[in-house]
Amino acid sequence: MEIIVGTAGHIDHGKTALIKALTGIDADRLPEEKRRGITVDLGFAELLVGDVHFGFVDVPGHERFVKNMLAGASGIDIVMLVIAADEGVMPQTREHFDICRLLGVKAGVVVLTKTDLVDAETLELAKLDSAELVHGSFLETAPMITVSSRSGIGIEELRQTLVRVSSELPPRNDELITRLPIDRSFSVKGFGAVVTGTLASGTISEGDDIELLPSKTKVRVRGLQTHGHSVKTASAGQRVAVNLGGIDHSKVERGMLLAEPGVLQPTHIFDAGIEVLRDAAKPIRSRQRVRVHIGTVEALGRIQVLTETGEIAAGEIDLAQIRLETSVVAVPGERFIIRRYSPQYTIAGGNVIDNAADKHRRKDLSKVREYLQSLSSAENANEKVHILITKAGPAGLSFTDLRSQTGLGRKLVEIATETLISAGEAVDAEGRFIGKSAFETLKASVESAVRDFHKANPLAKGISRETLREKLFAYLPNEIFQSVIADLESTGTIALDRDAIRLSSYQTTLSPTEAALKDKILNAYTTAGLEVPKLEDVLNLSITATNFSHNDARKFFQLFLDSGEIVKVSEEFYFLKSEIVKLVEKLKQFAAATSDRSIDMAQFKDLAGVSRKYAIPLIEYFDRERVTVRRGDKRIIL
Repeated sequence: MEIIVGTAGHIDHGKTALIKALTGIDADRLPEEKRRGITVDLGFAELLVGDVHFGFVDVPGHERFVKNMLAGASGIDIVMLVIAADEGVMPQTREHFDICRLLGVKAGVVVLTKTDLVDAETLELAKLDSAELVHGSFLETAPMITVSSRSGIGIEELRQTLVRVSSELPPRNDELITRLPIDRSFSVKGFGAVVTGTLASGTISEGDDIELLPSKTKVRVRGLQTHGHSVKTASAGQRVAVNLGGIDHSKVERGMLLAEPGVLQPTHIFDAGIEVLRDAAKPIRSRQRVRVHIGTVEALGRIQVLTETGEIAAGEIDLAQIRLETSVVAVPGERFIIRRYSPQYTIAGGNVIDNAADKHRRKDLSKVREYLQSLSSAENANEKVHILITKAGPAGLSFTDLRSQTGLGRKLVEIATETLISAGEAVDAEGRFIGKSAFETLKASVESAVRDFHKANPLAKGISRETLREKLFAYLPNEIFQSVIADLESTGTIALDRDAIRLSSYQTTLSPTEAALKDKILNAYTTAGLEVPKLEDVLNLSITATNFSHNDARKFFQLFLDSGEIVKVSEEFYFLKSEIVKLVEKLKQFAAATSDRSIDMAQFKDLAGVSRKYAIPLIEYFDRERVTVRRGDKRIIL
């Protein structure tokens, strides 16, 4: 079993000495720490007791280094709240304790240190002071152990207590996206860039391709260590050192994140539930500038409170949007800390609800609150995925979108989408998932648009595919359009005729006059072969014979173009498709009989049996259609 234990408490209350007494390891690693006798940055140690492998994260207690403390507090399983018996609860004791509670730490031990320096009465007062601090919290019933790191009194009891508390922890959720918040970056000679952190979720294996966020740099895992030992794979909850290939360590810093590639997206905005501390001097108000600590990163930003009053009072829990000045990577359910911009101290904490949020308008406040409350109260992956798909509307969400916006692993999202599709609540639109209701609305809009087109254009065989897409799906993914059309075609609602879409029940019926016009136009081109008259001459001849208006004749002529019976070669000349096909066959035969597949204009005129007047537009048409390609004065027959 792998357990991460973090210290918390006021400066000089003996956190580092306690870890050394427990493990034999001095977690103060920096020369400055040795010189000043205080912890400045995170320190690390390990301890094996039976089958429990403890990784200790020692945090600085000075108020100036709370930023570093927060980088180490994320990802701990058990907190040791360290309180010196000769001083009792101090300001940083309270702030560290509040931070652990707001971060959702569920288990811990209250450790009274320096007991060899006090008498029994003072020790009892320290116990009462400590009990009062943790009353009503996750540490209310936690063990309280009295120790002396100098003499060793109580140290073994503390070791066994940590083992017992560990056995009561719930199992980790191993069905989440791989995430490693980075708390250190350095270079090792002969190896290159190395980063460390507590693996928040998922697994990392040697040889994996992985992504460094928020820069979206692709890197490779060249090697792994946990507690100084090389391993092939590391799992959630372990302290991990990762040797990275493909990047210099100077490009990596605390606050970055290693994650499964191509899934998580950096963001400047997310919606969250916020809890303001009971002893906060002021409520949190909209537009307030704050420091947000999430994972191992500190980011400056502002809060937009999602309430009618625009504020959240001390001791209250409500909804807000966090708008950051730099991008971060967050997943739903991830907890964070909010500190005042200046002077710096902790005022609130929260949990991410929507990591793909947009800025909200005040008039939409009620709808936004309803959506966020439903998302935060969703009990399982199916509910979360259903809520997200419904919210996405006609645009739907891709499989990767769903993983990014839930933080879930591939298998859980696969099961959720399959369940929703089977239940008739969602549709797989060529890889994008859309709510059944939104999909049916799109189908109805297509059917209505095609019907309206038939009324306005009774002679046309149908609306062009591209026209329909631009009319109804211009701002939607093409997969949605393709899926809607395919569904309507499969059910027999519409029929496709080349590039035209019509209702299956619709039939173009010609009156005797229209039939006569059709015959006139086709006859003009049939008898002409490749020496066709100009379009205007054909239309004028047809109008004279049938008393059609020029505009109506133009519309009618479009029917032949739509059907493909007549092909536009230039603005003046149109040809029967059958004649063009015959000429292409002649070109193929000509090419087969030549060594270089080339033909000049004179040869083309002879082959087609036409004058230069027709040969030039025809050969230029073949160039555009990639039947031929021009090379100097000749064409190569493709």
